[in-house]
Amino acid sequence: EREVDEVARAASRLAAERHGALIVFERETGLQEYIETGVPINADVNAELLRTIFHPNTPLHDKAVIIRNGQIVAASSLLPVTHNPQYSGLGTRHRAAIGLTEESDALVVIVSEESGMISVAYNGRIVRRLDINRLRNVLLAFFEHRLGGRDWTKGI
Repeated sequence: EREVDEVARAASRLAAERHGALIVFERETGLQEYIETGVPINADVNAELLRTIFHPNTPLHDKAVIIRNGQIVAASSLLPVTHNPQYSGLGTRHRAAIGLTEESDALVVIVSEESGMISVAYNGRIVRRLDINRLRNVLLAFFEHRLGGRDWTKGI
């Protein structure tokens, strides 16, 4: 729950400040090849650290953070972009989030720097316009599902 609160708090602040972000939660499908494209971090998930990483004009802000087992393992990781024409109108950050979820079982939190909108991508789909409470509910349901609980998509 601490991890969910930290990510939700960071996403909410980043959205309010219109600072774009891609926060990836690794699941069963390993993301090592994407982790290796980034900069090793190996730190506990922390809202202030996430806000610092995604602050504009800092070296790590432009790509994705990848979280594995409650740790930010890498920042500035490059993700694959979807080629699905359904998403051609979305920006690179959103298409990268969808692209990764087409190739893995990862869940990705996206913050738009243009609109300040928070979205979640999973299984090649995207759910947009989440506020902090809905984001927290989606993430909690996702982790409950991961641990054998209810269907996480009910939180959307």
